Amino acid sequence: MVDQARARRLAKRISSIVATAIEYEIKDPRLRFVTITDAKVTGDLREATIYYTVMGETVDAEPDYPAAAAGLAKATGVLRSKVGAGTGVKFTPTLSFVLDTVPDAARQMEELLARARASDDAVARVAATATHAGEADPYKVERPDEE
Repeated sequence: MVDQARARRLAKRISSIVATAIEYEIKDPRLRFVTITDAKVTGDLREATIYYTVMGETVDAEPDYPAAAAGLAKATGVLRSKVGAGTGVKFTPTLSFVLDTVPDAARQMEELLARARASDDAVARVAATATHAGEADPYKVERPDEE
């Protein structure tokens, strides 16, 4: 029987262990700007997928995704042994690292929403000064001189 609550607790513990190890114990310069965002563990607790993001050295600098992926691939064995020592489970899960695309998707959504708001504001400005085409009362009304 799959215990999803246990899998979630283990995933949270694994993400904490890996993040701490990357920050304080692994001295690979390629991992300086790597942040662990989430972890998921399969129901049988055999495989863990760890999601990460990479920041640039400055706000304007483009992150070095291939170097970060290479650094994580090289450190996978060390990280797995730290996870095994830190969790105490019978079988230490295999670790796989996946680049988290949620921050980029959120940024793109914010840009789209800003464009939509700007478009709505432009339409509202035009509508505020707009007048109806044709007569003010477009419906036929019986006039006294037409009898």
